[in-house]
Amino acid sequence: MMRAHAKEKLPEAWVVFTGQTDLPWLKMLKPGFRHCYVLLNDGDRWVSLDPLSNYLDVSIHHHVPAKFNLPLWLKSRGLIVVRAPMRRARKEAPWMLFTCTEAVKRVLGLHKRSIITPWQLYRYLQDEEMRGSGDEENASLHPVISSSHHPSHKGEPAWEA
Repeated sequence: MMRAHAKEKLPEAWVVFTGQTDLPWLKMLKPGFRHCYVLLNDGDRWVSLDPLSNYLDVSIHHHVPAKFNLPLWLKSRGLIVVRAPMRRARKEAPWMLFTCTEAVKRVLGLHKRSIITPWQLYRYLQDEEMRGSGDEENASLHPVISSSHHPSHKGEPAWEA
């Protein structure tokens, strides 16, 4: 089992929420919060981990500059994007069904049994941000977006329908 070193810098993370779904049973979930995935930036590249029903889509977005504000770009396309802290707990995560929410929680290192839907995850992250985030946390969501780069190639973050 690989463990993060104590001084290892964790990537920055955002959780992306959407109401888009092709699965009929997900229509019972709150509109706008029927699916979620995680977006990571390690300072050199953007990576997305999108837990779909048939596979886990892991994409390294080579054509998106690391300084590009991808979370803001996704927000401008109608998605809900929330900054999320990364944790490296020493205890094991509890046994749970493998859903998009659980996959995102595992990436973040969040071990809350009570969070089972994207809406619950969103509310938890919003509450957490209100409790502990200062202006420096929120400032990183608002750098200027370069208008010269618009991701549109296959494998890039163009998730709009």
